[in-house]
Order: sequence, then C-alpha cells, then structure tokens
Amino acid sequence: MMNLGNPILKSGLLFLIIILHSRSIISQEVEDEREFDYMEGSGKGPLHWGELREDWAACKKGEMQSPIDLLNQRVKLEPNIGKLKRSYKPSNATVNNRGHDISLKWEGDAGSIQINGTDYALQQCHWHSLSEHTINGKSFDLELHMVHLSSDLRVKNKIAVVGILYKIGRPDPFLSELMGEIQSISDSKEGRNVGVIDPRHIKMGSRKYYRYIGSLTVPPCTEGVIWTMNKKVRTVSREQVKLMRIAVHDYAERNARPLQPLNNREIHLYDPRLLPDSLRN
Repeated sequence: MMNLGNPILKSGLLFLIIILHSRSIISQEVEDEREFDYMEGSGKGPLHWGELREDWAACKKGEMQSPIDLLNQRVKLEPNIGKLKRSYKPSNATVNNRGHDISLKWEGDAGSIQINGTDYALQQCHWHSLSEHTINGKSFDLELHMVHLSSDLRVKNKIAVVGILYKIGRPDPFLSELMGEIQSISDSKEGRNVGVIDPRHIKMGSRKYYRYIGSLTVPPCTEGVIWTMNKKVRTVSREQVKLMRIAVHDYAERNARPLQPLNNREIHLYDPRLLPDSLRN
C-alpha cells in the first residue's frame, strides 16, 4: 500500500493533478474545427454550434458569451484594477492550420500575464477576421487572441484571453515575421515548427484596456474567461488579412462569431490617466 504521507509521493501526485488539470483546460478549445464552421446555411454555423454536440450547449444556452460590443455607455471606468502585468519571453513555437484559423502555439515556457495576483501562462495565439469584438458598434479588419491558462487549482477563472483589434493600414510587424511560415502551411493541416518566437514582439501600444468576463468564442464556448481587450486599435495590411483567410481554405468570408448579448455584465475600462501621479508607474 502506498504511503501517502511520503512528501516526495505527495509532490508527485500534486504535479500529476496539475498536469492533468491543465490538459483538461487546454482541450476545452477545439483544435480541429472541421466539426463546425462559420458559413450560413451549412447547418454547422454559429447559430447551430450549441446543437451539434451536448458538451457545446453553452454556445446556445450560456449567459456570459463572447464576443460583445464594447459600448461606451455600458463601460464603467475602473482605475483600480491595475495595469496588465506581462512577463513574456521567447520560446519554440509551432504554426498550425486549424481549418478556420491560423494559430501559433508555444511549445515551451513563453511567459505569462498576471491578473488579480494569479499568473496565467501564455499557450497560443490565433486570428479572426473580421474582428469578433466591436467598439461602439464598429467592427475592425482583424482580431488577435492570446490565450493564457492558470494551473492554480484555487482559481475559479482558469482562462484569460488578451485581445487586440486591427484596422487596415501599415503591416503588422509580428505577422510579418510569420508570413512565410503561414504561406507554407496553406495547403496542409500539419503543424510547422517555426523555431523561437518572441511574444514580446506582439505590440499593444497602449496601457488602456477593457475587462469583462465572457467565454471562448469557438466551441465549446466555455464561460468564465477573463477578457482583456486592448483599447488602442493597431494596423495590419490588406495583404496580411487576405493571406490569413486564403491559407485556411474554409470557403468562409470570415471566421468571426456574431456578437452575443451582454446580459447585464459589467465592462470595466482601465485608464492610467485616472490614477494619482504616484500610482502611474
């Protein structure tokens, strides 16, 4: 019989629980998107996601779904939630063609963000076009999602996503680093190792952000996701957006989920200009 009082055994069991728990969270976002699509009339579009599988019911019945419209009239100015603490670092990564989007998955430790004292490790990023979130009803040309996970068993909200909106203009430098790799997987479902990628090259350009509790925007539409949407709209070239859509060969004009009801949720806006000078570091 195992001696559960052994500190080494205890540590091993705790590590195993954390690993299994993290894997279960990672599996919540569907990697192979052939089971659903974004096309009207296909029977597998956004209006039907909640009917396709029992474990996707939140897509239809959930009350904290994403994306939403970040309407100024609904926003509550909240200087006390603090600036977004980012501690990213370079790590090996793989570019994947998931069928309806292109994703970049970091294989090692790519750093983290900290929210309310909890660290959320960066896992992957992917792109949607047009944008999924809107600001005052206005949509944009592209939206980047940086997906983070917490392994802290005490934390209720395990997933944190940082979103960045883009409009047509100058090329996005981070996407420019990946264009050749994205082109190389346009006819393949196999991932491609792209070596060391530095997530610090993803620029936000502003410390202002919106914060609300929502969901994943793809099945199974898991709720309880902490959303941080950068307020500054950055630029991307028309060619970059076009390549992202052509590469996946899904025949859909866009891979953006329609807006979801707010259902009385609060949207907070952090603006460091509202803080006393002594707290603006």
